[in-house]
Amino acid sequence: MEISGHTRLLCLIGSPVGHSGSPAMQNYSCQRTGVDGAYLAFDIKEEQTKEAFEALRLLNVKGFNVTMPCKTAAAACCDELSKAAELIGAVNTVVNENGKMVGHITDGQGWVRNCRENGVEIKGKKMTIAGSGGAATAIEITAALEGLRELSIFAIRDDFFANAEATVEKIRTHVPGCTVNLYDLADKDKFYQEIAGSDIFTNGTRVGMKPMDDATLIEDTSVFRKDLVVTDVVYNPRETRMVLDAKAAGCKVVPGIGMLLWQGAEAFKLFTGNEMPADEVMEKFFKG
Repeated sequence: MEISGHTRLLCLIGSPVGHSGSPAMQNYSCQRTGVDGAYLAFDIKEEQTKEAFEALRLLNVKGFNVTMPCKTAAAACCDELSKAAELIGAVNTVVNENGKMVGHITDGQGWVRNCRENGVEIKGKKMTIAGSGGAATAIEITAALEGLRELSIFAIRDDFFANAEATVEKIRTHVPGCTVNLYDLADKDKFYQEIAGSDIFTNGTRVGMKPMDDATLIEDTSVFRKDLVVTDVVYNPRETRMVLDAKAAGCKVVPGIGMLLWQGAEAFKLFTGNEMPADEVMEKFFKG
């Protein structure tokens, strides 16, 4: 399809975005489903989020995705939030409904679908997760809503720690069947203790993402065991140091690339009303 005067803009904002696979998968899906749209990526810092929102509103974009570190700031810029986005306090997808910017969050749904596509059911399980940003929060709340039995959240005591505290209170209020606790990520003994007692461990942080691909949250790899499921939100590199270490220890691994696919498929449906050709997208862009 060629760009015309009727082509609507779709895009991604966040930083960094140069590595993102979203433009390729979204543009391909537009072409395959006959949508007259073009998807670009813009490097936007967190403090620029509001300004970017107003610019995109002025340009009458059809919709846009939001990646780290702008997800929480973006929620405050929306005119309306979906129920999930309101509960999570972050958005990764914004749809322009005749000038009204409506925020959604598809990260949690993408993570759950990624687990299930890899044969991992989360209902009744205990999970330890590191992270308190937008993606981690989406996973935490969505997993609780999907029937997780117990959740141990580890977060750095920084500006996002209050967000983690709020997440715990939301889960306790809205999903009382899920036991949830919050710990300081600096407490490595407790961190490894909780992982040892969990069915699933998830890295919900940027640790391991380029250019931090030599970094890992799990320095003591003895915590990995064959009956532990290890999931990651990082997808570039395809296999992080943590994922490689977990594989070597015999863990069941759920890489972050599938989460990107399935959250993107949900976003594409919100933008266009069409189903993404997910099998084709996975084969064309994410295999190998």
